[in-house]
Amino acid sequence: MRSGCRLLIIGGSAGSLEVMLHTLPHIRTDIPFALLLVMHRSSEPDPLLQFILSSKTALIVKEAEEKEKIQPGVIYIAPADYHLLIEKDHTFSLDFSEKVNFSRPSIDVTFGVAAEAYGTELVGLLLSGGNSDGTEGLMLIKEAGGITAVQDPATATVPFMPQHAILKMQPDYILPSNEIASFINNLS
Repeated sequence: MRSGCRLLIIGGSAGSLEVMLHTLPHIRTDIPFALLLVMHRSSEPDPLLQFILSSKTALIVKEAEEKEKIQPGVIYIAPADYHLLIEKDHTFSLDFSEKVNFSRPSIDVTFGVAAEAYGTELVGLLLSGGNSDGTEGLMLIKEAGGITAVQDPATATVPFMPQHAILKMQPDYILPSNEIASFINNLS
């Protein structure tokens, strides 16, 4: 595996929260990159999500904020009802434009802008979910020289999202859910 990851973005929808709850306790606390979760969720703010995720790791877990500088060793959560953009100076921007793939935040949107900002230093991982969001963004990550991975559809609660990506492109890795933590730990 190539080294030099500065940002890992994990996108998912139905069934992806369970994967993250099982994965987070096994992620090293000294990861030298930022981790960003872009999950389809209710349009209402929900501080419970941050609390639940925080209870599974010693890493800092926080909701991404406008103009915030992305820091290594932090797990960021895309806020409800905003597209999360990443600027070339590696800060966040919140966008309230139309939904993409019926979603805001859209995984495709964040994957795409992150590919421009991080290029070869970006890793995109797509988990369980019920629509095609994430596939186009993974293709942009791959074009920019980043690493692409999907959850093995056989281990996904809702296999459509990772299966769609596999059908449309060739991800670098197809990971059973029980190997995702090891994949993340090996990025450094």
